[in-house]
Amino acid sequence: MTDHSIGPLSSGGPILLVGAGKMGGALLDGWLAGGLDPALVAVVDPGLPTAAAERLAAQGVVLAPEPGSLPPPAAILFAVKPQMATAALPSVAGFIGPDTVVVSILAGTTLRTLRSGLPDGAAVVRTMPNTPASVGRGITACVAGEGVNARQRALADRLLQTCGEVVWVDDEALIDAVTGVSGSGPAYVFLMAESLARAGVAAGLSPELAGKLARATIEGAGELLHRSPETPETLRKNVTSPNGTTAAALGVLMAADGLDPLLERAVAAATARSRELAG
Repeated sequence: MTDHSIGPLSSGGPILLVGAGKMGGALLDGWLAGGLDPALVAVVDPGLPTAAAERLAAQGVVLAPEPGSLPPPAAILFAVKPQMATAALPSVAGFIGPDTVVVSILAGTTLRTLRSGLPDGAAVVRTMPNTPASVGRGITACVAGEGVNARQRALADRLLQTCGEVVWVDDEALIDAVTGVSGSGPAYVFLMAESLARAGVAAGLSPELAGKLARATIEGAGELLHRSPETPETLRKNVTSPNGTTAAALGVLMAADGLDPLLERAVAAATARSRELAG
């Protein structure tokens, strides 16, 4: 089980969050809930709603710092919208110290692009989180750029763990495939809930009942998958009686033109699009 506590940092500097939208805000909430001293957190986000700014200020979080107004950050979590990256990178550069690690959660933004707007030799980690991070159940894949040391990698890992599991890859090109599987994957599951509900309506259920059954089924199956040490294959077999109703349905889903080739095409399309966006 992932430990979401973060506690005191012996990292030698504050944590700077650039962009406190949905993903950045989820990470910030995770840090504070995990025990990180608010005085060690600074936020740069010109679009931060007034109510959110007042709440963070009341907790002791530093808002809208200027370069030089705080010690060089141990880590800068870069969480602006991808299309704002080029414009925002120069403002990040002014905060970077010799030991700072920049952690980017920007989809489709390569290490090369990130480095192009930062001081020479900046330590950069590129990541791909997913939206269940907002409820502490995300998974984030990371790749470390050249020059990232063990301490910086461990700090990045710890900061990201507050919102779920963290995995590392050695090849940046794999981030595109990660995007196709886990980055975009929650939408596939939500679509499954929609499709299952529509199938229930086609079978004669009311839309309300079909929607409730579909949602609860996917929620419950996901929680069972989360808690069980068994593989998905074993769990599937455990609920499939020979010649029973589930076997009849799986005969359709596991046919040559069933779910496997469909998802392969979907993941391939998302992976290709991720490569296009990265240039």
